[in-house]
Amino acid sequence: MPPHALQIACSHCNLRELCMPVDVTAQDMERLDTLVTTRRRVRRGAPLYSRGDRFTGLYAIRSGFFKTRVTTEDGREQVTGFQMAGEIMGLDGIVADEHTCDALALEDAEVCEMPYQRIESLSHEVPALQTHVHKIMSREIVREHGVMLLLGSMRAEERLASFLLNLLQRLHARGFSEAELVLRMTREEIGSYLGLTLETVSRTFSRFADEGLIEVKHRQVRIVNGAGLRAIVNTTVGR
Repeated sequence: MPPHALQIACSHCNLRELCMPVDVTAQDMERLDTLVTTRRRVRRGAPLYSRGDRFTGLYAIRSGFFKTRVTTEDGREQVTGFQMAGEIMGLDGIVADEHTCDALALEDAEVCEMPYQRIESLSHEVPALQTHVHKIMSREIVREHGVMLLLGSMRAEERLASFLLNLLQRLHARGFSEAELVLRMTREEIGSYLGLTLETVSRTFSRFADEGLIEVKHRQVRIVNGAGLRAIVNTTVGR
């Protein structure tokens, strides 16, 4: 679906503190309100952008879930991340002026487009914006380091426990439950991201349920024993 005119300014958006700098003056906020000019709806299964597309800007997710992926030469899919409301997408395109991965909607979603030239221009007028963009980039680097640790040294149960706790933490920051979540991604996609087979992911979910750590009903997961999950993850730190 093509982009349409923005109807709600960033200053009135309930996700502003997640994807925009905070503690800015009213005058600076007026400038930031001009950053987003269009809002775009993306249907479930459709791409927000694809590998090789020209990079034009960043995207702030207003609603919905996305996954990013790269596809190997022999057609295998590698999921590289899952993104949700309040997070910024498109940073992969800055380096070479084209996107290096696919971003696909896992459910009907809506994003705010921020032209990168406008971001650079406004950064000179609002230093807090430049600082915020740097923080977003730094957060992405930290996330990639975390994924490397996940794939390089953790056992299957540690990977899945870490994934669930991270997802829960991010959702809670957006006002959702501290103990319940709905998985927008399939177990196969979780396995691709964690470097595990579908069978291993399913077996580990079952083990967590048998041990009373979680309750699973289709894609709904309730964390029964968060301390137990954290204990599984913390065993990595001590090794």
